[in-house]
Amino acid sequence: MNKSRVLFITQEITPYLKDSPMSIIGRFLPQGIQEKGKEIRTFMPNFGNINERRCQLHEVIRLSGMNLIISERDHPLIIKVASIQTARMQIYFIDNEDYFQRKGEFADKNSVFYEDNDERAVFYARGVIETVKKLSWSPDIIHCHGWFTNLIPLYIKKAFKDNPLFSDTKIIFSLYDDDFKETLNKDFSTKLKLPGITSKDTKQYKNPNYVNLMKAAIDFSDGIIIGSENVNKEVLNYLRIVDKPVLGFQQKDKYIDAYADFYDEVLMNETILS
Repeated sequence: MNKSRVLFITQEITPYLKDSPMSIIGRFLPQGIQEKGKEIRTFMPNFGNINERRCQLHEVIRLSGMNLIISERDHPLIIKVASIQTARMQIYFIDNEDYFQRKGEFADKNSVFYEDNDERAVFYARGVIETVKKLSWSPDIIHCHGWFTNLIPLYIKKAFKDNPLFSDTKIIFSLYDDDFKETLNKDFSTKLKLPGITSKDTKQYKNPNYVNLMKAAIDFSDGIIIGSENVNKEVLNYLRIVDKPVLGFQQKDKYIDAYADFYDEVLMNETILS
């Protein structure tokens, strides 16, 4: 099976942010999948600690200009792009001055979690989806990396399930060691709502801590990958009781081939079930 389009949505990619298991996979996995003949698109947030001049980010005017309404306030969506020349790969950056132009990714210089991380996650997820819609690009697989992408499975499976671009899309979610102890805003389950999403769909978001965000992402995904060696044990325990295809942790010299095979496995499983 040779499905052609894979959308990568992550919260960090090297060299734009410091090296981590997630950022390294975010950099080299899309390249490896592209080299296997698949078409790719890759997204990350434009955090304020990214050096736009050094990394040669520039705004894509034709994709920017939309306002997203969150908590009854308009928030301009800005799309920027940069190229990794050696990989012949473009990275799309979701930007908004209020949400992303800070020196920290999820916490300030005193390691205090940003109070609006819930709205930032909503903006990021919706921003990616709206940009893909503008590109008129229909992915066969969406592969999400990190807690900040946790709303993508819910949105694709519920709010956008009837959109022709996403109606056949399969979601794969990678779990990492990006755990945090804080809880997002208590109104998160209300702020994330879009038409097509019911109260039942948001049950995990009533208490929006890290474990529940991961449970929700698992619930609405078609396959799960263990992306790093130290994943929250409560999340792993939950994964054992749900009926989902799971790919265990892969060493760095094998993961690209294993992930590519797993994509085909998830797509094949869905074909058989339908």
